[in-house]
Amino acid sequence: MNFNTEFKPLTIQPQQIEGKSFEMITEEIGEHPFTPEEYLVVQRVIHASADFELGRSVQFHPDAIQAGVKAIKSGKRVVADVQMIQAGISKPRLEKYGCDVKVYISDPDVMEEAKRLDTTRSIISMRKAIKEADGGIYAIGNAPTALLELIRLVKEGEAKPGLVIGMPVGFVSAAESKEELAKLDIPFITNIGRKGGSTVTVAALNAISLLADQV
Repeated sequence: MNFNTEFKPLTIQPQQIEGKSFEMITEEIGEHPFTPEEYLVVQRVIHASADFELGRSVQFHPDAIQAGVKAIKSGKRVVADVQMIQAGISKPRLEKYGCDVKVYISDPDVMEEAKRLDTTRSIISMRKAIKEADGGIYAIGNAPTALLELIRLVKEGEAKPGLVIGMPVGFVSAAESKEELAKLDIPFITNIGRKGGSTVTVAALNAISLLADQV
C-alpha cells in the first residue's frame, strides 16, 4: 500500500458544500408529505444526521411552523434541556429578536430540589422553566424525562409553550415520550422512534429561526 499519496483537501467554500448537500438530500428523499416550510426543517435534520429514515419520521403539528416563527419574532425564551443544544443554536438570529436561550438543569436550586425530592434534574428543570418561559420554545433532544414532565405540565394546564421541539434519543422512554407529545393539541415538532438527539433538535430549531427571517 502506498502511504505517500498526497492528500488534497477540499477547496470548496462551506456555503457550496452545504448547498450541494441540500441538493443531494432533495434528490435522494424524492416525494414526501411535507409542506415547503416543513421540508426546510426536515432537510436540515437530515443534513445534521445523514439519516433519511429519521428525516422521513419527523412529525409536525399543523401550527408548528407558524407558532415557532411567532415565538421567535415575539422574543420568547428558548428553553433547552442540555448545554449541547444551547451551544449549537444560532444565537445571533435569535438575539436580534430579543430571544435568549436558557438551560436550567445545572442551576443550583434545580440541583438542590432534585436531590431533596430524589428525582432527576431534568424533571425539576422543566418545573422551573415553565415559570420563566411562558409561550417559549422548548427544545428537548436528550432527556425523555424532561419531555414527559413538560407533557404532564401541559396536560395539567400549568405549562403553555409556544412550540415544543421534542426529539430525545435513547432506549428508555424516548420513543414513548414522543408518542405522547404527538397526542397533544399544542404546536410540536417530533419524530417517531428511538432516534433523535441534540444535533437534530438544534437543526430543527435553527431551521425555524431561518424561516423567521423570511417572513
